[in-house]
Amino acid sequence: MPGLAGFHHVKLPVSDVQASRQWYSAVLDLSVKIEFVEEGVVRGVALTDSAGSLDLALRHDPARAAALAGFDLVALSVPSRDAVQAWRRRLDELNQPHGGVVTGHAGGSVLVGLHDPDGIEIRLYAD
Repeated sequence: MPGLAGFHHVKLPVSDVQASRQWYSAVLDLSVKIEFVEEGVVRGVALTDSAGSLDLALRHDPARAAALAGFDLVALSVPSRDAVQAWRRRLDELNQPHGGVVTGHAGGSVLVGLHDPDGIEIRLYAD
């Protein structure tokens, strides 16, 4: 049986591509890899981290974005529990609201309550 090698990318619906692009760039330090232009309008972007190990796509779809508001759709892996605390400090410096760091189900550290402009919760997780 052929195997799987992980995620190629994750795509999130957003109500405003530009506002979300700015938030994910400023808050999570992601940069634009590709813009998806349809009929002269940017309808989506593919973002990546500086190491090129994370690809996240944003797609204009306001109805789906609204339906996911408040849901913890994505847990991004960080290298260590200390790194989770470093993210907490960074978010505090950016005055970015979040729910703090809690213990995960496997004993790791999880930063919860970080919401993108559409209210989708992004968690930062280290085992």
